[in-house]
Amino acid sequence: MIRVGIVGATGYAGEELIRLLLGHEKALITKLVSRTFVGQFMEDVYPSYFGYDLPRFEKASKVELASECDVVFFASPSGTAWPWIRDLISINPRIKIIDIGSDLRLKDPLLYKEWYGYEHGAPELLLKSVYGLTELNFEKITNAGLVANPGCYPTAVILAFAPLLHFGLIGVDSIIVNALTGISGAGRALSQGYHFPECNENMKAYGLLRHRHVPEIEQELNIIGKAIGRDEPVCLSFTPHVVPLNRGILITGYGDFRWDKAKVSDLNIKPDTLGLTQLYKDFYHGKKFIRIRPADQVPQTKAVAGSNYCDISIRADERTGRILVMSAIDNLVKGAAGQAVQNMNLMFGEPEDTGLNLAPLWL
Repeated sequence: MIRVGIVGATGYAGEELIRLLLGHEKALITKLVSRTFVGQFMEDVYPSYFGYDLPRFEKASKVELASECDVVFFASPSGTAWPWIRDLISINPRIKIIDIGSDLRLKDPLLYKEWYGYEHGAPELLLKSVYGLTELNFEKITNAGLVANPGCYPTAVILAFAPLLHFGLIGVDSIIVNALTGISGAGRALSQGYHFPECNENMKAYGLLRHRHVPEIEQELNIIGKAIGRDEPVCLSFTPHVVPLNRGILITGYGDFRWDKAKVSDLNIKPDTLGLTQLYKDFYHGKKFIRIRPADQVPQTKAVAGSNYCDISIRADERTGRILVMSAIDNLVKGAAGQAVQNMNLMFGEPEDTGLNLAPLWL
């Protein structure tokens, strides 16, 4: 059995992680760490867990986590995980760590000060960690001991645009993304803007021009571009919106269609919607949790709710010479806990879908 510890176990991502791990045949939850609910049980915080055999929440020491867990998940606020991660590795160099938060995602430590407002005190961890977008970094994750789980928006955006960047089919300075997210994306902490009367029957944009996920998205799309010899950096326009849903992310992205005639024969597809759809199917062939929707369907949040799927659809707009690409994920599953379990499976040599074969909840 894989002995699991979770730091930040009572937040929405932590709760979702517990739900998934309870159905995982190889996982044994041994430590649940919470500063707020020490001594209480899961059912005291989330009544749906009544009757489940889970350990009490505790202020576990780093020594206990390092000695009693094979893997530790961090579902904690930005800037709080890296001191723990550094110390756990020092105590037990063989322990595996998956950070669901943001403390390992950016490779340049200076970006943390600019976009997150704090000094990153362990830049060496950024160099050691593997970016855990499973479908794109499969082999690296398999051999990793330290994984940076991607953000929810970056997961949806990068998976949607990766084939276009990989084949050089889009202008990297023309990418525009509009994103919609449910209320759970704001976390469980109280905030006036997320009280029911404030957010019900309401939609609003936020994080205008400076959303903290922008450098993460650009970083990973630039890596894809550089792999094909493109030095021009991605410059993204990204506008997120909060909508009255419990969970889910839907993104619609646009960019200028760059179709090099020399590549048409190489790709052996037509520069139209059907051709691009086939291109996406080929690119993600064998990736179980990526579903490429046919040209007459669009991604929907209800079609992925509660599951680890990412649904993608693409259109070639011949009138404007642009590409429209859409994707939908459950922000708490593929955008957080589900992808974390997917990465854990690879790190321990298990099939990546272990514990994740959940059909979406339409109702």
